[in-house]
Formats: sequence, C-alpha cells, structure tokens
Amino acid sequence: MDPSKVYSLISLSMRAGKVKSGEFATMEAIRNKTAYLVIVTEDASDNTIKQFSDKCKYYDVPIAFFGDKESLGHAIGKGVRTSLAITDLGLSKSLRKNLLTEETGGGNVNGEN
Repeated sequence: MDPSKVYSLISLSMRAGKVKSGEFATMEAIRNKTAYLVIVTEDASDNTIKQFSDKCKYYDVPIAFFGDKESLGHAIGKGVRTSLAITDLGLSKSLRKNLLTEETGGGNVNGEN
C-alpha cells in the first residue's frame, strides 16, 4: 500500500465536508464526539502528540500518526496541518484499514484478507 491512497481518502473526505482540521477544530470534534478518527502527523511536536493521544484516549477516539505537516495540508487543499479529524464513520473505517495496512506493510487487517 502506498501512502498516496491514504492521502486520496483524506482528500475525498475533505471534498465531502467530513474533515475538521487544525488543532482547535480537531479538539472540538473530539470533545463533541463527532470525530471517528484523528490523524496527527508523525513530525508533530511531542507536546502535540501527547495532547491528542490523551484527549483521544479519554474520549475513546481512534488516533493514527501518519505523514508530515506539508503533505497532510496539501491533501486537504490548505497550508501546513498537524492534525485533523474525520467526521464520517464510513470514511474513517476505510482510512483506518488503509492506515493499518500502511503501518504493517500490508497483509492481514483486523482478521480480513
């Protein structure tokens, strides 16, 4: 699986109006329980990573660490972005499956082939 598939799904989510991006909007989506998946870039600061990890754990929202700030921002047609929330269940499931495949190098995802 190549990362462009993940970025394509993020772009599709944005076009569908199902993305909240930026620190404030992402945190708000987590608190309001409208976030089905939070993506934080791998090059985010340690403080940002801890902040989102703690918040997602508290509110039981899946979190993934993927990509870099420039690529994430580019995927949604904005400037640099460190975090975003996917607010659609179906899109979040598809993204989670692809992110899991990306992290494990392909193969078995959640017991599926």
